[in-house]
Amino acid sequence: MLEKFMKNTLRTALSFLGMTLIAAATPALAQNTFPNKSLRLIVPFAPGGVTDTSGRLIADQLSRRIGQSIIVENKAGASGNIGAAMVANSEPDGYTLVLGFDGTIVINPHVFTSMPLDTLKDLTPIGKIGETILILLAYPKFEAQTLQEIIALSKQPGKVINFGSSGVASPQHIAVELLNQQTGSKLVHVPYKGGGQAMIDVQAGVIPLVFTAVAGGYSYVKSGRLKAVAVSSEKRAASLPEVPTFIESGIKDFVASGWVGIFAPSKVPRPVIEYLNKELNAVLSTPEVIARLDTLGIEASPGTPEKFSKEIAADFKRYGEVIKAADIKAE
Repeated sequence: MLEKFMKNTLRTALSFLGMTLIAAATPALAQNTFPNKSLRLIVPFAPGGVTDTSGRLIADQLSRRIGQSIIVENKAGASGNIGAAMVANSEPDGYTLVLGFDGTIVINPHVFTSMPLDTLKDLTPIGKIGETILILLAYPKFEAQTLQEIIALSKQPGKVINFGSSGVASPQHIAVELLNQQTGSKLVHVPYKGGGQAMIDVQAGVIPLVFTAVAGGYSYVKSGRLKAVAVSSEKRAASLPEVPTFIESGIKDFVASGWVGIFAPSKVPRPVIEYLNKELNAVLSTPEVIARLDTLGIEASPGTPEKFSKEIAADFKRYGEVIKAADIKAE
């Protein structure tokens, strides 16, 4: 009787131990079996821009690390909303991802009267790719040459100082509105359908200023066609080390860099998110990728999903306040 009891007890204990080990191993198993097929990276913009180029670079390098191809698909429209919503509504298995930038994730919800998704709830960050450095450029013969001179000139009665950007509610537009609110400057926004025509008009003296990405302005600065006034990042751009920051130019704590990152549907299993984040960070730490992102005006920024989430929440709040104060609406 005692022997039978001992055998049953031992059998029950072993069964319980086995179940415990299986449960403990489940996250690891999920991670080890992922990925077992190709992934899709949705770029919610047209091919050829800085966002698209950075996404294709990361997709190529990441696919080499995970041993599966990553197919890049462009789904442009509504300032990124269409592609982002497509991913938010996809199967939450980690095989469909979206390249998100600050305009889509933290600006669009404040300027569109109707959104096809809740960017903070329907998407989960895998990781930030990097910070996109913005730069204020001026017509070389413009009477104000420094940032402080430009701000002072804009405050003079009867003076209208225009600046161009790639469009209404673009990150560049929001950044200058933030400058206006922080310094009392009165720079007037002139929206363009893309930054290219704005650069041409500043070069011709049609408007005196344009706020754009470093990648778009680099060749204009190096050739002397436009004058670099300042970059709005926390530190100077590696590609244009001679250009001061807004902070160095006397605007305390002014940082208005954009960012780009990779997102998944909100219910993707945590082990999959952690696996992709680890592999993304490994890619972003390679000298080749750091150098290539730098040519696009992007500073590689590896980090955790949690850190990225906090930054997104802070930007959402900050830009929301700027947009409300400036009464900005999407066209």
